[in-house]
Amino acid sequence: MKKLTTPALLALCLAFAAALRSAPVPPTPMPAWKLTDINGKVLSSDQFKGKVVVLDFWATWCTPCRSEIPGYVELEKKYGADGLVIIGVSKDESGPRRAEAVKRFIASYGINYPIVMATDDLETALGGIEAIPTTFIIDRAGNIRDKKVGAVPTEQYEKEILSVLKPSA
Repeated sequence: MKKLTTPALLALCLAFAAALRSAPVPPTPMPAWKLTDINGKVLSSDQFKGKVVVLDFWATWCTPCRSEIPGYVELEKKYGADGLVIIGVSKDESGPRRAEAVKRFIASYGINYPIVMATDDLETALGGIEAIPTTFIIDRAGNIRDKKVGAVPTEQYEKEILSVLKPSA
């Protein structure tokens, strides 16, 4: 049996990760949800009907998540008027100390979009969240159009978002 060299193994891992990165999915209805933000306000999927929603599962301790957040801040600024809504779904542990840590994180990153706390019910309804970041694009009709696992450069993911936000562009 031939042994793989480190560079060959790394290339194989990167190719596999790229294949898993974004799986085009047939339009699937997004399960209805109600999630609580860090201030105790309940947000629901009904509030975002007619919008394109990027639902991003992340955590303050996740380095790849942290690398994507400035891009989401910019995309929210750039396309919010066109009907794009980014919602961060924090997988940080619940409780008062964690809520304060998430609030500090939001302030330090200048996050301009809602942050809610993840629930087991939503994760189960979505088939499980195996890794973070995991991000969904939901179209204006409420269908999941894309699922991304792992971090992707903003410029690349912007194209995926635009294919749903402005399909004729």
